[in-house]
Amino acid sequence: MTIQRFEVTSASGPVMSRAVIHGNMVYLAGITARDLSGDVTAQMREVLATIDGLLAEAGTNKYKILTAQVWLRDMALFSEMNEVWNAWVDAENPPSRACVSGELYCPEALIEVVVTAVIEG
Repeated sequence: MTIQRFEVTSASGPVMSRAVIHGNMVYLAGITARDLSGDVTAQMREVLATIDGLLAEAGTNKYKILTAQVWLRDMALFSEMNEVWNAWVDAENPPSRACVSGELYCPEALIEVVVTAVIEG
């Protein structure tokens, strides 16, 4: 099987692919907001919009997400993040999800989300 890589970054930052397709699966790297000036609600909305775009580029959508990992800088932000998530996610077909807190790559980043989805022909 071939492997497709999307949005490969350069050596000026971490060298990685933001999305990788193998078979009928797409794996997204940890997605953070580009605009880190907003609160967790604004950052989460931007992250989910980026996820929507990457999944579309891979030929799938949020309805095909199998699993999600949500990383919060502070678990005190959980309720605000979850409100945005619940408005976005397919309530009839939600993915499995884990949510943990931890130090993110920079202090202004409040959230990072990793998803794995299926691509059905």
